[in-house]
Amino acid sequence: MSRSMFERVLLTNDDGIDAPGLAVLIDVASQLSDDVWVVAPSKDQSGISHALSLHDPLRIHEHGPKRFAVTGTPGDCVAIALRRILQDAPPSLVLSGINRGANLGVETVFSGTVGAAMTAMLLGLPAIALSQTFSRGHAVPWETARALAPGVISALARQPLPEPACLNVNFPACAPEEAKPLQVTTQGQGFLRDIEVVTRDDMRRLPYHWLQLKRDHEGDAQGSETAAIAAHHVSVTPLSFGRTNRTVQEWLLSEGVGSGS
Repeated sequence: MSRSMFERVLLTNDDGIDAPGLAVLIDVASQLSDDVWVVAPSKDQSGISHALSLHDPLRIHEHGPKRFAVTGTPGDCVAIALRRILQDAPPSLVLSGINRGANLGVETVFSGTVGAAMTAMLLGLPAIALSQTFSRGHAVPWETARALAPGVISALARQPLPEPACLNVNFPACAPEEAKPLQVTTQGQGFLRDIEVVTRDDMRRLPYHWLQLKRDHEGDAQGSETAAIAAHHVSVTPLSFGRTNRTVQEWLLSEGVGSGS
C-alpha cells in the first residue's frame, strides 16, 4: 500500500481523542499518507449527530505533533480543523471513526461518526465514516477494521465521486479472514426501534433520567447495509443531506395540500 496515495489526511471521531478505534484509524491512515492529522473531541460525543456548538466557545488542546483535542462535537472538530488548524493546506480526505459499534439504518441520523463525515462533505471535502460492528458480550474485533480498512479506503477514495456524498462504511463482526468483499448498500431500517426513558431516584430521592435505545435484530431488506453486515460483508452506503419523503410528498399533493393553486 502506497503511503503517498493521499497528500494529507484528517482523522476525527465521536468516541473521543483517547478511543481505541481512533488509534486503529491512525495506524490505517499512516499506511496511506505520510501526513496524518488528528482533530477529535476531548470526550465521548456519541449520539451527537451533526451538532455544532453555536452557544459555547471551543478550546483546542494539543496532544502532540499533529494531534489536537477540541472541547466540542465531531462537527466542531471538522470545522476547527478545516477553517483554523489546516486552513492553509486542507486535507485531501477526511476519515471519521473507527466507531465502536455499527452505524446502520436509522441510527446514522444520530451518529456523531457519520455527522463528522457529513460536516466535511458540507465543507467540500471527500469523507468516509468507518465503524466496527461487534456482538454484545464479545470483544470488539478491531483487527478486522485494521486489516481491511486500508484496502477499502483506497478503493473508495481513488477517484472523485460524481456528486458530493458521505460514504458510510461498516466492518462485520468476524475475523478478517472470514469477512466477505465490500458491498455497495442502501441505508435500510437498521436495528433501532424505540427510545426509552429509564427513571431512577438518586441518594436524595430526587428523580433522574437515562435515555436508552431499544433495538431488535430482525432481518432488514436485501441490499441494505444491515443485511450485508449479517452476511459478513463490508458495507458502504453513500449518504447525502436530502431527506424528502417522496411518497408522502406525492400523497399531500394528491390530497390538494400545498399545491399552490
